[in-house]
Amino acid sequence: MADTDKPLLIKRYASRRLYNTETSDYVTLEDIARFIRDGREVQIIDLKSGDDLTRQYLLQIIAEHESRGENVLPTNVLNDLVRSYTSQATSAVPQFLAASFEMFRESQSTWMEKMNKANPMTGVPGFEAIQAQQEAFLKAMTAGMAGNWSGPMPEGSDADSSGTAPQDGDDLDDIKSQLAELQKKLSKLDK
Repeated sequence: MADTDKPLLIKRYASRRLYNTETSDYVTLEDIARFIRDGREVQIIDLKSGDDLTRQYLLQIIAEHESRGENVLPTNVLNDLVRSYTSQATSAVPQFLAASFEMFRESQSTWMEKMNKANPMTGVPGFEAIQAQQEAFLKAMTAGMAGNWSGPMPEGSDADSSGTAPQDGDDLDDIKSQLAELQKKLSKLDK
């Protein structure tokens, strides 16, 4: 059984092939990206020199995704990163970025916990459909920033592998009317 608390050790051979030490097989950059999206930390070491190549390969994964049109980093952020290499801010930028992403992960986790806790709205007709739509919306909005959505889908949802619930025109009309009904009830609660 793999110890998921420790980073997954990947060794790079002289042939530049990457070897997963847990499963004793060769892996690709896409495999490494999948491990990371699944929550594993990875460490990539050059077998001959012992150098840690993790940063280099992570940047390569990001560059490949960007080149395929999966824009994660806006141009202004990339410009600022390049500027930070030539300014006094170089030492502060990595800590700032790490703290920002940690706060993002925590707020994402907290939001999902609040969404999934029992609350008085769960008895309102259509609430589960609205909740599923909110989760799909959040997934779409955060897909570029945090990779694939790692949050749970609501229990009993009809979500497909993309995390979105299938709907046809009639279902959409039902959801609209249920949403209008929900808004009326919420406005009465505010009074």
